[in-house]
Amino acid sequence: MKKTIAVELNRLATEQMNPAAANLDCQSALGIARIINAEDAKVSDAVKHALPQIARAIDLIAVALSRGGRLIYVGAGTSGRIAALDAAECPPTFGTKPRSIQFVIAGGAKALGRAVEANEDSRALGEREMARKKPGKHDVVVGIAASGRTPFTVAAIEYARRQGAKTVAVACSRNSALGKAAHLAIVAETGPEIVAGSTRMKAGTAQKMILNMLTTGAMTRMGLVYDNLMVNVHLKNEKLTERGLGILEKATGLGRTQATELLARAHQQVPVALVMAKATVARTKAVQALKKAKGNVRKAIVLA
Repeated sequence: MKKTIAVELNRLATEQMNPAAANLDCQSALGIARIINAEDAKVSDAVKHALPQIARAIDLIAVALSRGGRLIYVGAGTSGRIAALDAAECPPTFGTKPRSIQFVIAGGAKALGRAVEANEDSRALGEREMARKKPGKHDVVVGIAASGRTPFTVAAIEYARRQGAKTVAVACSRNSALGKAAHLAIVAETGPEIVAGSTRMKAGTAQKMILNMLTTGAMTRMGLVYDNLMVNVHLKNEKLTERGLGILEKATGLGRTQATELLARAHQQVPVALVMAKATVARTKAVQALKKAKGNVRKAIVLA
């Protein structure tokens, strides 16, 4: 068993030594920073090659969420933490409900703050943790693993697929077990890391970029972004209230005083205020239009 794992790891590009980082420990601080920066510059290109697959995943997620389904991320270690971050940031950015975008991480919540490496080797735990989410035909489950071989994540994706969920793999290695387990594989080949095997670096950056695209793309397709403004933001603190006012000013051309008054009439709901202003309707009609449009602001303006 250990020999098989060793062979698998030795074949992975992410585990190889990077010639660009030869004698890294002999470099000055500026030298180290320059080498890392030069390698990081390659990440965007690696992600660019996966754009068609990313686009397909965006549409899968948008359809699922618009029908009341969920996006469920699953990963271990760095991949799981990046997934948790993206899931946590969607409600304040797009006004989504916490149940809509969830995450499963090997080792549970405690793994967010400290490493719980052993759990990622367990297929049984991966299946069990995913089973707790009760994935089904309305959901999209996205598995993230730089190597594409993490047993916990592969088993979770296999289970979700058996239950009828659409499944997506995000990996940095081609022809991986994770990619084969999912309906759709997104592969960003970032190559050897500056510190061999430390996939928190280029691979982690690629994963963050991809997850940003998946959720931002899906939310935009669902109309929770108007133009390029996060109009579905919830005004829960002073900063977000200021942002909401700024959004209204930019989208409507109103002055500060007018935008403040409009937002008050809209009960501090930016999408409602925007529909009121653009369609010249009362709050009640704007709310009804947004409900019919399932939150899609641009469609709601037309309906109103």
